[in-house]
Formats: sequence, structure tokens, C-alpha cells
Amino acid sequence: MGVVSMKGGDGEHSYANNSEAQKSITSDAKPEVMKSVNEMIVKMDFPGCIKVADLGCSSGENTFLVMSEIVNTIITTYQQNGQNLPEIDCCLNDLPDNDFNTTFKLIPSFHEKLKMNVKGNCYVSGCPGSFYTRLFPSKSLHFVHSSFCLHWLSKVPDGLEENKKNVYLRSPCPPNLYESYWNQFKKDFSMFLRMRAEETMPSGRMALTLVGRKTLDPLSKECFKDWSLVSDSLLDLVSEGVVKESDLESFNLPYYSPDESEVKEVIENEGSFEIKNFETIFGLLFSYKTGHSEVKDDDDDVDHSRRFEVVKTRANMTRSIIEPMLVAHFGEAIIDRLFDKYIYHACQRYDTLRNKPTVNFFVSLTRK
Repeated sequence: MGVVSMKGGDGEHSYANNSEAQKSITSDAKPEVMKSVNEMIVKMDFPGCIKVADLGCSSGENTFLVMSEIVNTIITTYQQNGQNLPEIDCCLNDLPDNDFNTTFKLIPSFHEKLKMNVKGNCYVSGCPGSFYTRLFPSKSLHFVHSSFCLHWLSKVPDGLEENKKNVYLRSPCPPNLYESYWNQFKKDFSMFLRMRAEETMPSGRMALTLVGRKTLDPLSKECFKDWSLVSDSLLDLVSEGVVKESDLESFNLPYYSPDESEVKEVIENEGSFEIKNFETIFGLLFSYKTGHSEVKDDDDDVDHSRRFEVVKTRANMTRSIIEPMLVAHFGEAIIDRLFDKYIYHACQRYDTLRNKPTVNFFVSLTRK
């Protein structure tokens, strides 16, 4: 499997400092996540120990954003029903290359934010490994959460030899390229569900948030956005002799953004989980924080200097996500120059991209 861990540390281009968009979508999904936790507890009749897993936890404050809410929801539900508080086992999973050190440094502040009387009952551990394999003992998990992970595939799909000048699908491209990506997503998502089915208790719950697409046409220009900007930036570096053409032709992202029907098809065909809720959450392709306000891509008064800041923020977010993959394939020397090109192309296309929403799916599942 390629390097699909986010950029670690807490520097300018780290994932920890460039994941505001993910935080916003996660906050939008929070009420449904908390509802799932509450229903799971009641259905399981207030177990004495609850094991929660966050799969694809990455690094930075977002790691504990949802986990804090899950734990506090557990506490509140038990207290409101006059039950003794349970022990809570919080398991953080990501690939071995993930920056777990940055994550573990945040555990003290995570405990500080919990309700006072549960600190001694809440345990945090790391579990490195791919969530496309078994990670936990059979029937050991009560609740599984995963956010912004399942659009990453276990590997680059086979059959992409014709995709020479793009890092992902791009219109126009042959339908067989789409089929290669779709088949790999089906295989991977089915495996993810099968592994979790073995690890999750009967009536256990899963809450998943993943990047998707609205259009039913997988080759629509609406589906590419960031990745076409990366492709064009790499093509510039090829034309300048900075990147070898053969290196670009052999690089494809292990990524797929499904539509709603595709997600539901895989869940229903795998058969271990029942869909309790399915929602579409829209975000914005371009937005940035300035002080205490957020400037979004649909603000009509965004002038050129602020437009540059909006685009730069998006470039930093994209860089924090794929820099490790780019470095592993092209080397570190091209990265700054590549994202200067990205910013240039994004500014050139700003008027066509500014009102394009990002599409994200929230799915609540219960183990049959």
C-alpha cells in the first residue's frame, strides 16, 4: 500500500494545522453521531465497559473532537438513566506511518475536557494498522467511528495504464478507468464492512463520514476539483523539466469518491449492517479562517488579496493530505514549487470553482 498517511507534526503544512474543513463537516455530523451512541447504549442495556474505535484517526486536535463528544454522550446517557458509569476504552487507529506522537501529546487535554468523574474510567490506546484488515478481537467493539477515510483505497487500482497525465479520473477519460476505481472501492469498502462485522457486537453501531459526489456521472467535471489542479501543476513541472514525464504517468491516487447509490449498494450487498440513517453534508471548496470569522467562496466581496488567501488555504489543506504520497513518488524537492503552481491554477479558475460545493456522506449503521 502507498503512503496515505496525512502530513504529521504541527508545522505550516501539517494536517493538524490544515483540517478546518474536515472539522466543520465533522461538527455538522455530530448530532447524528451522538444519537447513534445513545441508541447503542440503550439497546445494549448499559454495558459495564464500552469499547469505542476511531478508524483513520490521523493527527491533531480533530482526532479527539468526536471522541470527546462520544465519551461525554456516554457519561450523560448513563447519568440521566441512573446507571453506574462504565469503563470506556478509546482505541485510535491509523496506518503505522501516522504521526501518533503528535496525537498522544493531546491525551492530557482530552482528559481535561471530559466530565470530571469519568477521568479514571477512560482509557486511550493506539492501534496501528490498515482498517481493511482485522484490528480487534471478535465481537469486542460497541461503537465504531470513521471520518474522512473511506474514500482512500487500499491500493491504486489495476488497469490505469491509459491514465497517463492525470493523478485521478478526469473528464474526458475512458469508462474503463472509472470501472477500475469503482471496482477497487467496492472491494475495499466490502472488506472494511466484513472486518468490522467480525469485530462489532450484535447491535453495535458504526458512524461513517466520507467524501462523495453528488452527480451520478463519475466522469463529470464536478467530481475532480482539487485533483485536476494537482494534475495540471505536475504537467507544468514536466514541461519545465523538473518532473520526469514517466514519473507523472506512473502516479495515480488511491482515492475514490462514490455517489450515494454506490455506497448503499456495497452496504446492502455485504449484508452485515443495516442503514439507520444516510445524510448528505455539503461543504465549500474554498474557505479560510481570518481572526474569528470565516471567509467562504460564496462571499461576493472577496477581493484579489483575500482570494489569494482563500486559495492558499485550500492549497495547504490539499498539501497536508497528499504531500507524503507526492514525496514518496517524486521526491521532496518539487513540493513547494508544485503548490505554487497549484495556487496559480486555482486563482485562474477561481470564478468557476468558487460556488462548487464539496459533497460528504454521513452513514449510521447497526450490526445485524
